[in-house]
Amino acid sequence: MKKVNLVFGTVYGGAQFVAETLQQALTNSGREVNLFQPDQLGGFIPPEDELLLIICSTTGQGDIPDDIQPWFYEMQSKAPYLPELKFGLIGLGDSSYETFCGAGEQFLALFEELGAKRLGDFLKIDAGETMEPEVEALAWLPSWNELIDKELAA
Repeated sequence: MKKVNLVFGTVYGGAQFVAETLQQALTNSGREVNLFQPDQLGGFIPPEDELLLIICSTTGQGDIPDDIQPWFYEMQSKAPYLPELKFGLIGLGDSSYETFCGAGEQFLALFEELGAKRLGDFLKIDAGETMEPEVEALAWLPSWNELIDKELAA
């Protein structure tokens, strides 16, 4: 069973809470999970034989939160080609802004540029529609788990 590395970027703590909630749910489903705090990401290159789940809120005009920006730029400038890496992506934002989930879109573009393959849909959680983003993330998780199991069986 592949380990899941959870990475989050947050402004007010919402993405962190979603990450912690998913960490617990993945652990309960029997998966090995490593939750990285943003200050632990310096030098971290996601192993290609493990899975990556990125949970990121959007700030300002579609910007990446300050806490995860250094890792984003490090990956952008120093990361190797990662064609075997599979990743999932959850974005938190507000659809009343043109840059809805813009930080997540930037992560998607970066990891696709690095050759990684997205596993499942990019879940975009709208703060204008839900006050509990972790509930939507938990509803999305079973389909992502199913895709992981299909990947492992292939």
